[in-house]
Amino acid sequence: MPLTPEQQAEIEQHRAASSQTRRATVPALEEILYEPIPVLDHGFVRVIDYMGDDAAIVQAARVSYGKGTKKITNDRGLIRYLMRHRHTTPFEMCEIKFHVKLPVFVARQWIRHRTANVNEYSARYSILDREFYIPAPEQLAAQSVANRQGRGDVLQGEEAVRVLALLRDDAAQCYDHYEEMLNEDADGNPRDPERQGLARELARMNLPLNIYTQWYWKVDLHNLLHFLSLRADPHAQYEIRVYAEAMLEMTRRWLPIACEAFEDYAVGGAHLSRNGIEIVRRMLAGEDVAQADSGLSKREWIELMELLGRS
Repeated sequence: MPLTPEQQAEIEQHRAASSQTRRATVPALEEILYEPIPVLDHGFVRVIDYMGDDAAIVQAARVSYGKGTKKITNDRGLIRYLMRHRHTTPFEMCEIKFHVKLPVFVARQWIRHRTANVNEYSARYSILDREFYIPAPEQLAAQSVANRQGRGDVLQGEEAVRVLALLRDDAAQCYDHYEEMLNEDADGNPRDPERQGLARELARMNLPLNIYTQWYWKVDLHNLLHFLSLRADPHAQYEIRVYAEAMLEMTRRWLPIACEAFEDYAVGGAHLSRNGIEIVRRMLAGEDVAQADSGLSKREWIELMELLGRS
């Protein structure tokens, strides 16, 4: 994830500045504020701003003026109660803003989460950098036979070499044509004064989905946790999962009590259907329950048995 000297200087300038505030701040998150955390080959994610802390969730739930005489254990118990019983509004009182650099195909998957404020780098106004996501060899996998949107065995030998070459060559050629159509250098000056370039909003059409874009993504805690529950899941696509994992680590720094509750109940816990609960009760009573008489579909039965460690 190479940063230009100008970008690094801007980050250092932000990190060197400080100001007094009466707002709640979180020292663990302040430590990494503005710092880019590398993701994939050219990407990053960094925290730009945030509002609130664990106490803000409690304050919103109680609609109180301050801490009063309550103890931190009371805060933890209330936050866990709110998470356990899915009282989501207090979690919406905390917000965070990320700056993310990511491949376009990841951005198109990410944008399906429509509960955030997004402002993306404009290729109508600016020229995109010559940066493309090229998977590491261990991420080059064939299509899964069992899962239509998943990966199977990792490609090996000549096939892997061929695929990597195709990805690199296609990306390079598309960008070469992009530059040719633009007829502009990075400063907006004509490369060939005798020729008129194509408009930027049109020249971008043939760029591949693995080119990098950037955006600011601002979201409240409730919707961030929903995003993380789906995208930090082991079944999520690797290229978006690594971003979610980096953001989850940042969330642990920001809101340790709320994040602990999230990981205990939403990530490490499980929701059972009415039939699922009844099956567990029957098993606890010593009954030998089979899928045929469970009332569950084959898929539901497999998922329940995996959850119970009986697969």
